Amino acid sequence: MKRKFLLIVLLLFCTLTAQPGYCEAEKGQGDVETYKSLETFANVLDLLQKHYVDKVESKEVLIGAINGMLGSLDPHSSYMSPEDFKELQEDTRGSFSGIGIEVTVRDGILTVVSPIAGTPAYKQGVKAGDEIVKINNISTQGMTLPDAVKLLRGNQGEKVAITIRRSDLNELLDLVFVRDIIPHHSVVVEKLGGGFHYIQITSFQATTTRDFKKALRKAAQDEKIQGLVLDLRNNPGGLLDQAVQIADVFLESGVIVTTRGREKENDMFFEAHRDKTQHRFPTIVLVNGGSASASEIVAGALQDHKRAIILGTRTFGKGSVQTVVPLPNGAGVRLTTARYYTPSGRSIQATGIVPDMIIPFEEKMEGGQRNTPSTRLREEDLPHHFENNAQKKPDELMGKKKKNIRPKKYAGNTLADRLAEDNQLQVALFFLKNMNDVASR
Repeated sequence: MKRKFLLIVLLLFCTLTAQPGYCEAEKGQGDVETYKSLETFANVLDLLQKHYVDKVESKEVLIGAINGMLGSLDPHSSYMSPEDFKELQEDTRGSFSGIGIEVTVRDGILTVVSPIAGTPAYKQGVKAGDEIVKINNISTQGMTLPDAVKLLRGNQGEKVAITIRRSDLNELLDLVFVRDIIPHHSVVVEKLGGGFHYIQITSFQATTTRDFKKALRKAAQDEKIQGLVLDLRNNPGGLLDQAVQIADVFLESGVIVTTRGREKENDMFFEAHRDKTQHRFPTIVLVNGGSASASEIVAGALQDHKRAIILGTRTFGKGSVQTVVPLPNGAGVRLTTARYYTPSGRSIQATGIVPDMIIPFEEKMEGGQRNTPSTRLREEDLPHHFENNAQKKPDELMGKKKKNIRPKKYAGNTLADRLAEDNQLQVALFFLKNMNDVASR
């Protein structure tokens, strides 16, 4: 029996490393200590099979071991069952039904990274940093991330109840959502008047660049674009190639981002290209603690090239790249294979992008008062995150750049109401108009 389990473990090990460059055993570089550890693992599995209080299913235990192995490396490497892998492909190419939140597990607690704009979760006020303690009255304690996602997703129109613990509330918050189709469209467009436009990218999907360029073309047909507010707040990231192409829309030359891994094939270099249509209008990019990964690549590139002003609060700080490796059984492994660097060569891992203008979002309270929300979950809060010793502490940078901004007030109409609810957008538009006035003198 023991030999049988050892064989299973060795087969599993070689399956996981079956891609070129991953199977050290095939290269004849077997590590004696590694195989001793694998034998220990097989011995523990053998004990479970023989003596555990309940019958143990080998498949479940082995998948749990794989998740534990990957989870010990960093917060973003993970195993995906065939069902999970299929859902991931749908997330980037198609729609899915759910409540619209990006979640992670922090210190064993299911935690909201960011609500996706326009979704049921966003509309009902779910916030980054909220801890989900129950889903449909099932405790999330010890629950894996894929299992939690399965509970949150379901058929459109069905209800799902979650219980939230929020840092500034003394009591748990019970919320009931009606699942909806999380939209394919990741680009939201709005006119701000006078040739100024607002475009929000909610995530970087396969069609993001196409939809973004289409929005710019339509805006330019109506009138000359005087300025653009690009909103990347609460954008959890997505496809790297889409982030590169969005940055390329604004840049005519130079580096957009570089990636460096342990293997040369993961060392990549992305450059901007001069296009027939050149977009040189003033641009302000809105970011916050929910802006992660691909969002930070775009913000970092435009900031380093001084192509846009970055406004808001410090971003999430995810400076690593994951490669999804399909497995023969239909499952997949999301593996961290490289770190990325902005055009100036800086890593934003665990530090994030520090905006050029630090403007916290002020939630409007009853009676018209404003309140600055509590601290968000960031990469540095996740267990096993990569350290970044090359950068100064964000608070030092934030302190040096902090400014006291008093935005101008706008008259009442629908747009004015929107601006009154969003002080960061209000400040961005104020500065765009002033930048345009100065340029026209």
